[in-house]
Amino acid sequence: MNLTHPIIVGGGPVGAVLALSLQKKGVPFTMLEARAKGASHSDTRALALSYGSRLILEKLNVWEAVAQKATAIHTIHISQRGGFGRTKLNAADHNMPALGYVLPYGLLTQALDAALNEALGSGQQTSQILYEAIADDIGTTEFEANVRFTQTEETSLAMSPLVVVADGGRNFGDIAGVEKETKEYGHDALVSKVKAELPHNNIAYERFTPTGPMALLPNGARDFSLVWTGEKSKIDALLALDDATFLKQLHAAFGDRVGQFLSIEKRMSFPLKLSRLKSTANSHLVIIGNAAQTMHPVAGQGFNVGLRDAKALADMVINTPEAQWGKTEMLQNYSQLRSRDTRGGLLFTDVLVNLFSNDVVGLSGMRGFGLGALELLQPAKNLLIGKMSYGK
Repeated sequence: MNLTHPIIVGGGPVGAVLALSLQKKGVPFTMLEARAKGASHSDTRALALSYGSRLILEKLNVWEAVAQKATAIHTIHISQRGGFGRTKLNAADHNMPALGYVLPYGLLTQALDAALNEALGSGQQTSQILYEAIADDIGTTEFEANVRFTQTEETSLAMSPLVVVADGGRNFGDIAGVEKETKEYGHDALVSKVKAELPHNNIAYERFTPTGPMALLPNGARDFSLVWTGEKSKIDALLALDDATFLKQLHAAFGDRVGQFLSIEKRMSFPLKLSRLKSTANSHLVIIGNAAQTMHPVAGQGFNVGLRDAKALADMVINTPEAQWGKTEMLQNYSQLRSRDTRGGLLFTDVLVNLFSNDVVGLSGMRGFGLGALELLQPAKNLLIGKMSYGK
């Protein structure tokens, strides 16, 4: 299969945003999606979207399909347990309708898939989505990249001047011969959904506790999506508790701002690490989203950085002559364009983890002073909101 248009490996939100952006400008693509069609639509995991990500979805006419079921974040309240100092970030202070939104992963993938199907039905028929197509190997030459994939037990080889890896669930760095840098935190993230006694009033909480950073994101009328990170042994101990005891410990760590926690859904955990590929663009191959960089969830940056990767790459493909797709100049331009955002996001989350997951004597007072100072410095808040919303 010798193609003249881009091949996208991965049909999740990042790959779908890239594909839809291309299709709307008349650029055909072939997408290889390992899952069956619609398999992700029942996924209830919570996604935290920045306001900048909303703007991306609006331009693709996708936002309206998810807006009614998305919970807006109007305020972010940042504090630490057992120490003074706190700060609030308010959307109104930055002329924004919301700082971010929380919605189910499956809702977003369903809306993106519907938009893609509509675009494919009314646009160029040369674009195609191959479901249950599992990429087994990715290689590059001076002139093209190639993907060997399996679909319905048959193996095929597809070649293109530009292959984009957007499947963050697999380690394509090794397959494509790209070196990866990884930092293991030795921390796990506990995730669940909790119901509170009082309404959240569209406030998201970032609470730094002795166990580790905790995020409570409004998700529904009185529900919060919980992400509580810390050393693996501490998270394992929290997982082992019965629901009633866990809710008491959660309340003790969080405080009384939303009253008592009334119930909790199934708790799960996963290990945390920071990783990035030394090169995300290499001879007709580009790697984007979580496949290119994995960040600690402390500031909710990773997914939004991935959407910005997809939008930036789509714009570059659209504005580059076909004869130049995948060539050195284009790939270098993409890498330079995205390096500030991706490196900044990695550094930002890493600094937060090191600063707020450390119990060194005296550091709590310094953290409290920093939070208090941030509350008084509007220019610093503007910079923080710019980073969280737009990657600037």
